[in-house]
Amino acid sequence: MRWSRTLTAVGVHAEGEIGRIVTAGLLPPPGRTMQERLAWLNGSPQGARLRRFLTREPRGWPAMSTNLLLPPCAPEADAAFVILQPDGAHAMSGSNAICTATALVELGMVAMAEPETVVTLDTAAGLVRARVACAEGRARRVTLDMPASFLEADGLALEVEGLGRVELAIAFGGVFYALVDPAPLGLSIEPAAARRLAEAGTRILEAAQRCWRPVHPERPAIEGIAYLMWCGQGPEGPRNATVLLPGRLDRSPCGTGSSARLALDWARGRIRPGDRRVFHSTIGTRFEAELAGTTEVAGRPAVLPRISGRAWLYSIEQLGLDPEDPFPEGLALSDLWGGLADR
Repeated sequence: MRWSRTLTAVGVHAEGEIGRIVTAGLLPPPGRTMQERLAWLNGSPQGARLRRFLTREPRGWPAMSTNLLLPPCAPEADAAFVILQPDGAHAMSGSNAICTATALVELGMVAMAEPETVVTLDTAAGLVRARVACAEGRARRVTLDMPASFLEADGLALEVEGLGRVELAIAFGGVFYALVDPAPLGLSIEPAAARRLAEAGTRILEAAQRCWRPVHPERPAIEGIAYLMWCGQGPEGPRNATVLLPGRLDRSPCGTGSSARLALDWARGRIRPGDRRVFHSTIGTRFEAELAGTTEVAGRPAVLPRISGRAWLYSIEQLGLDPEDPFPEGLALSDLWGGLADR
C-alpha cells in the first residue's frame, strides 16, 4: 500500500446524524480567526480540493458531515472545528458540535471529569460551551450554549415551481435558515414522507437562495441561506426536518435549526426566556432545547439557545490517497449529488 496522503478520522453520530471528525493528518487552514479559516476553506482552490477529498465518494457521501478538528484561535477555547459538507464549509452545527465534544472527551483529548466535563469550542459563529455529562467513563449527553440567534425576516413568500406560493421566515441559529411550515403544502414530518420533504425542501431552498442572501452583521464570513428547516408538529410535540443540499434530510432534530426555530418562536411571542422544548426528528430522535436568555446582535433582538443531545462513536479509520487513484478529489454523479456534482 502506498499513500500520498493519510488522515485519521473518528466516526460519530448524534441522534442519527453522522458527524465524522478528522483528528490527525491535517494542518490547520490559514487564518488568525475562525472566520478567516472558514473564508479560506470556501474561497480558495486548496479549500475546495480538501472538501471534495473528504466529502465525495469513495471517502464520503451526501448523508454525512466531516468535521475538521483544529487548534483554536481563541485562547479560552479547548479546540476548534469547521464542518465540511458537499456544498461547502459551514460555521456551526449543533449535531456536529455534540459529536466533536463527545469524541474529545471519550478519546481523552480533553481530560474527562465526572459528573461533568466542560469543553469550549471555537467556531466561526463564536465560542460554544459544551457541558458533557459523564458517567462510568462515558460521555452520556452534551449540552451546548449556542451562538446568539435571531430572526432575520418574517412574512416572506415566493413562488416555487410545482408547489405554488410558499411562506417562510429567515432566521440565524449558527447559520442562516429558511423556516417553513410543511402543513400548508400537505406535508408532514414522518419517515414515509422523507423523499417528498427532501425534494420539496430542496426546491424551496434553492429558490430562497436566489432571492435572499443574508449576511451576519458581526461575522461577515457567514452569509447566505445554508439550509431549509421544516417546522412541523406531531402528537409528541414539535418536529424538525432540516433539508441539506444536494437534497437529503438531517437525521437529528438539528441544533442550529432548533436555535433558529427558538428565535422565530420568540419573535412571534410563542416562547419566553426559561421555556423548554423537546424537538423530534424525522426518525424520532430528540434534542432538548431551552431559551436560556435574550441578548442583542448588532442592535437587533436575539436569543440564547441551549441545546442538549447524545452522540455515539462507531469507528476509527484512516483515509488515504493512492497516488495512482484516478479520482484524487473523489467523484460525484448527479444521481446522488444533484446540482453539486460539478462543484
